[in-house]
Parts: sequence; structure tokens; C-alpha cells
Amino acid sequence: MLTLALQYPIEKALAVSAIGLLTVIIILAIIACLILLVSKAIRALEAAFAKKAPTGNTETAPAAPAAESVSQGQVDLVNTDEKEAAVIMAIVSDKSGIPLERLSFKSIKLLDEKKKGEK
Repeated sequence: MLTLALQYPIEKALAVSAIGLLTVIIILAIIACLILLVSKAIRALEAAFAKKAPTGNTETAPAAPAAESVSQGQVDLVNTDEKEAAVIMAIVSDKSGIPLERLSFKSIKLLDEKKKGEK
């Protein structure tokens, strides 16, 4: 085995190595270009489907009456005003990801700072 390795001159060994590396780099470049082309094609298809999907969904979905979506009943406010209650309800809706018209609040109570620190 040792005699076989010594039969190639250094110039020929370097040339074979360079050709091998060049072949690998060219194939990797071709694969990268194919990946870019396929991803652009998929993005174009997704954009085409996204444009078509909302128009079909909006025509078949029944419109909810505005009066029902505004209020779901009475909310008991304890030591708070309507403006603070509205802010609290909006924050709960935003943080939970549930639309405000689907939430039902029974009461909103302002806690004292003294009681908060004791707990």
C-alpha cells in the first residue's frame, strides 16, 4: 500500500484533489440554485392560494350583527370605573387571543395595594 501511494507524483495528486474539490463545489452550487428556485415557486403558489382563500371564505361566512358583538351582558364593577374595566377587558382579550365578543366577564374588582402586598 505504501508503494502504491508513492507512485503518483505530487503534481498529479494535487490535480486530482483540485478536480475533486471543484466537482463538489459545483454540485453544491447547483443544489443551492435548485433550492432557491423551488422556494420561490412555493412562495408564489402560497401567495396565489392566499389571494384566492379570503374571497371564498368571506362570501360564505354569515355576518354577525353588530349589537351582539358589542356586549355579552352586564359586568359588575367593584371599586373601578368603566374606562379601567374596558382597558382590563381589552388586555385579557389580547393576551389570551380570544376575541372580545367571545369573552364573558362577570365582575371586575379593583384590589387594594395593601392586600396585594400581604399575599
